[in-house]
Amino acid sequence: MDFNETMESLGIPSGFFNWQTLLNAVILLLVCLVVIKILMRIVDRMLVKSRVDKTMHTFIRSCIKYLLLFIAILMVAGALGVNVTSLIALLGVFGLAVSLAVQGVLSNLAGGIMVLLSKPFKLGDYVLVGDTEGTIKQIGLTHTQINTVDNKLVYVPNGEVSSGKVTNFTAEEKRMVEHHINVSYDAQADEVYRALRDAMYQIPGFLQEPAPLITIMEYGSSSITYLFRAWVKTPDYWPVYWRMLDEVKRIFDERGIAMTYDHINVHMIGGDKND
Repeated sequence: MDFNETMESLGIPSGFFNWQTLLNAVILLLVCLVVIKILMRIVDRMLVKSRVDKTMHTFIRSCIKYLLLFIAILMVAGALGVNVTSLIALLGVFGLAVSLAVQGVLSNLAGGIMVLLSKPFKLGDYVLVGDTEGTIKQIGLTHTQINTVDNKLVYVPNGEVSSGKVTNFTAEEKRMVEHHINVSYDAQADEVYRALRDAMYQIPGFLQEPAPLITIMEYGSSSITYLFRAWVKTPDYWPVYWRMLDEVKRIFDERGIAMTYDHINVHMIGGDKND
């Protein structure tokens, strides 16, 4: 099969290669690129003014851009005299071969679409994804970037994000501060309650609604475990959490309330009177 027969089998006429046709195709391509650039600027302005979440902007923009480029390719191919139907079929076969070769990438791409649509988090949220904990820095089509507390940038495949467990610590306006405090059996419960309330009142940030809870949680072998629960605004969670521990220790020391640890008391009974 010679060159012309091969080209004709792809739907390309034998008189395809001539200067006039190529010139027209080049001009059409340039016009398409200019039009695409103008349309993308319009899309960007519409996205900025819209209520669409910012995490979706990159995805929507990419989809529209690739769609416009695909249409431009078909138009240029048509101007060159190529049978567009055959070209689409050829691209379909090529796309199938590529998809089989990059299944992992496509899985992450599908995961990225699911993440952008379901919105389990947004930029700036503090999350736990698998064993990675940190702040969402960027949500891409194939990977999500998480900035950890110790300033490491972790790229998590979106396939894992969409199929795994995601804990979003900053999604709600309020969070509950909870402490389990072990206190000696020698301390009076009323004194412990009063000390925990006084410690809480020393710290700005605790909310009165929902009401705080202070109660006995468990009678252990070496101590009584008291449960402290109170609500704060989400941005105040960690400062209040650590400050509460400091205040409890300070007030307990001032009032002689012992925070104990696991231990064993041995009582000696009987024995030789001459010892």
